[in-house]
Amino acid sequence: MKVFVTGVAGQLGHDVMNELYLRGHEGIGTDLAPVYSGAQDGTAVTRMPYVSMDITDADMVDRTISEIRPDVVVHCAAWTAVDLAEDEDKVDKVRAINAGGTQHIAAVCKKLDCKMVYISTDYVFDGQGTKAWQPDCKDYKPLNVYGQTKLEGELAVTAAVEKFFIVRIAWVFGVNGKNFIKTMLNVGKTHDRLKVVSDQIGTPTYTFDLARLLADMIETEKYGYYHATNEGGYISWYDFTVEIFRQAAELGHAEYGRDSLTVTPVTTAEYGISKAARPFNSRLDKTKLTENGFVPLPTWQDALHRFLQTDEAFPKQNVL
Repeated sequence: MKVFVTGVAGQLGHDVMNELYLRGHEGIGTDLAPVYSGAQDGTAVTRMPYVSMDITDADMVDRTISEIRPDVVVHCAAWTAVDLAEDEDKVDKVRAINAGGTQHIAAVCKKLDCKMVYISTDYVFDGQGTKAWQPDCKDYKPLNVYGQTKLEGELAVTAAVEKFFIVRIAWVFGVNGKNFIKTMLNVGKTHDRLKVVSDQIGTPTYTFDLARLLADMIETEKYGYYHATNEGGYISWYDFTVEIFRQAAELGHAEYGRDSLTVTPVTTAEYGISKAARPFNSRLDKTKLTENGFVPLPTWQDALHRFLQTDEAFPKQNVL
């Protein structure tokens, strides 16, 4: 298949392109930069075909995708800086990217009658309660600008495209770019005491594993809404942090051991800081995956273990 992937400079787009290469599909990547600007890690994505495209420019989107004529568009590009999205001077730009950009892509997918994958988020819900959100739930109540604009993107897809996969994910981490694990490892180097939120519950998603699932999906016609995170149970950010440091210490990084570092659980209210309202309940029900014959992602504990063994988790220091 010929697959056009947006947002290849980001965590997920990077891994989707590499997975397409492994499967022998023709992957073409795009992002805003004139040339590929993601991690220069020597993987296939750094050598694969790339075109620059501004998804907020409807004419450019139509022209670019129409010329390529892909069988599938995997739309990973998005504004994901949740707190920054709350700034008054950023709202229009966030909407132009998450809603408008998605609408432009959906319109071309409709015209070409090709499949479309849209990556969404649990933030389209209100994050209350303790029950896991079902993929076909329509009880949308976004808490913040990011969630609202991602929901608008979902609605744009369903209004235009018949062959769609809307895949909601949460707590994303990957080798290409910033993520919670890298942040905690960096903070843990310079602090001996950390406070981490313990009343927001969800499950991490490793983009390497998610990319394989998305490739599985586009090879089928099992369209619809899906939820996809790693398996391994629901946890808090505090639980995740404790396991990050435990595994890091186990791999020989003694600075993250319990003798060197103390992690204290706090409530969201006690922690403060966040501009955007955050969901307390990011539990996503993933049973629809197995019901449709898809292989669930490995456990988040296993995913974390594999991530910590990458060069990006512990960058090698230059020795003079």
